[in-house]
Amino acid sequence: MNSISRRRKAGNRNGRDRKNHSGIWKRPYEIIRRKSAVDEICTDENQISYIQGGATIEYKPSYYTAKDDTRKIQKTVITDEEATMKSGLMTFCGNTLEKICDTARVSYAEKTSTKKKRRIVKVGGGNNQGRKKYVICFHHEDPVDGDIWVMIVGNNQAGFSLAFANDKETVVDAEFTALPQDKEGTLIHYEEEVLEDTQSLSDTTEQKPVADK
Repeated sequence: MNSISRRRKAGNRNGRDRKNHSGIWKRPYEIIRRKSAVDEICTDENQISYIQGGATIEYKPSYYTAKDDTRKIQKTVITDEEATMKSGLMTFCGNTLEKICDTARVSYAEKTSTKKKRRIVKVGGGNNQGRKKYVICFHHEDPVDGDIWVMIVGNNQAGFSLAFANDKETVVDAEFTALPQDKEGTLIHYEEEVLEDTQSLSDTTEQKPVADK
């Protein structure tokens, strides 16, 4: 059974016009010693995949409210926070699996007279946990309203599944869990272009009092 190709062909790195796609970029966190701009992360050498189905970023705080017996005195505090980035990776190879699975190890079998060179990925074994963190950036390109970048530091903690079919492309659904990326405890870095000829409603709308009749 032949499945639809999951990888870009050699020599066609960009795949299609970069002005019309969104993608996921990834870079090892441990090699970054300062706050990196999204432009520094979103380069061809850091791109791990074109994606299918866009991306979903979720932020879920947990609250606790303390009340007195009369419920007249209340105080609410955030007790926990969770942030995730989900996306479907459509172009991947064994090296991609190493970046989305903390126990994955990649090795190579050299070319022989009867076999081509092969990449081998082994997954599993708690002792093989790498405890690696990555800077993960999603870039949504929009020439009309301006580009959007969403960046987190974290790793995929949701595992993965691979389905091969002859009538559908293979897509790896990844869910990256965000970890604090600075001393402020930031989980999500959201950045957007502000075009000179395009302003959001919140930038242009003035709140005016309603006149008494």
